Amino acid sequence: MKLDNIIYEKKDHIAILTINHPPANAWNLATVLDFKAAVDEADQDKDVRVVVLTGAGDKCFSAGMDVSDAANLPTTSPMARTLWTRLDRFEKPVIAAINGHTLGGGLELALCCHFRIMADSLKAKIGLTELNLGIIPGWGGTQRLARVVGEAKALDMILFSKRLDAKQALEIGLVNQICAPEKLMEETLAFAGVLAQRAPVAVKMVLRAMSAGAYEGIEKGLATETEGSAVVKDTKDSVEGFTAFLEKRPPVFIGE
Repeated sequence: MKLDNIIYEKKDHIAILTINHPPANAWNLATVLDFKAAVDEADQDKDVRVVVLTGAGDKCFSAGMDVSDAANLPTTSPMARTLWTRLDRFEKPVIAAINGHTLGGGLELALCCHFRIMADSLKAKIGLTELNLGIIPGWGGTQRLARVVGEAKALDMILFSKRLDAKQALEIGLVNQICAPEKLMEETLAFAGVLAQRAPVAVKMVLRAMSAGAYEGIEKGLATETEGSAVVKDTKDSVEGFTAFLEKRPPVFIGE
């Protein structure tokens, strides 16, 4: 796939989307359009079981909105909000490999990922700093940060525009794990590789049920869970899972 601002790679069952818009991997209209095309590709490719997002270079995962492209903001912002929500409700696991500064819309994107792994580096700070400019997080940050770390911590981060390092982010549960910068992609891909071996249909149904509960309430979430249970019991992977258990061997899931 030929894109100018996103690098799309595929390794086994893992799609790696790298934000490549130097110097700060900020979001202008062209980058959002490229990102949508890359997300479409990963979504439609049945061989892709896990998606990894990261930033090019070692300075920034993403510093948020590209202020130099302010003229396109009326188009870029609604598109980004929709795309970020799509990632938040994605039915394949998404992992953010946070390689550098992750601010504003960049953190709002990382919050939409199911897992966040962050480089423990002085070059990596994370926060929603919009209030320094007299504006507010506008791509989902006011909702998703509180969902992840709790309302009190989210208010503290947003109202005071705090930037956390990797250890601080781990301490409050903002990221799932941290690692040495030079090990970030190695550890992320190892994590993704194990996740890709899980039963794809069952993974999809878990993500669908949890998303329904988060967006539409617990009753809808429970109903979606019931529907998912009915779907997975008739899959080849369910047969393989029980067979492998009885044969005392690791299952080999095919996504059917």
